[in-house]
Amino acid sequence: MEFRAEMRYLRVSPQKARLVLELIKGRKVEEARNTLLYTKKRVAAHVGKLLQSALDNANFLSAEKNLDVDLDNLYVKSAIANDGPRMKRIRPAPMGRAFRYQRRISHMEIVLAEKGAQNKQDLATVVGEEEAPAKGAAKKKAPAAKKKAAGKSKAAAR
Repeated sequence: MEFRAEMRYLRVSPQKARLVLELIKGRKVEEARNTLLYTKKRVAAHVGKLLQSALDNANFLSAEKNLDVDLDNLYVKSAIANDGPRMKRIRPAPMGRAFRYQRRISHMEIVLAEKGAQNKQDLATVVGEEEAPAKGAAKKKAPAAKKKAAGKSKAAAR
């Protein structure tokens, strides 16, 4: 089961947000929280709040749907930062001119998953009854090995 949280319209460029999100991808939740706590980027505080929100979502859904979720076993499955709308701004320039620049905005999303959740499902199918092929289903043949054409090698051709 996956649990997600997203933060939209954050006034930080997606490139800067991705630097912090790359630090926590694939890590356990507790390890990711500690990493964010000691990261010196300004966006790390926002990512920490987003991670806490995803953790709270996991806690709430496990209680609401009576799921057996071990919160200590959760890890960050994916963490992405996408572009949001850009704010166009104008900066005064010499001789009455103006320079345009863009303030970037990002949308971030974090997905948490339980480590070993797939293994539990796989073990259930292995221990339980094995699936029998449906009637009338023909067995597939293994593809035939391709024969190599007898030809001159490049070295011999020279």
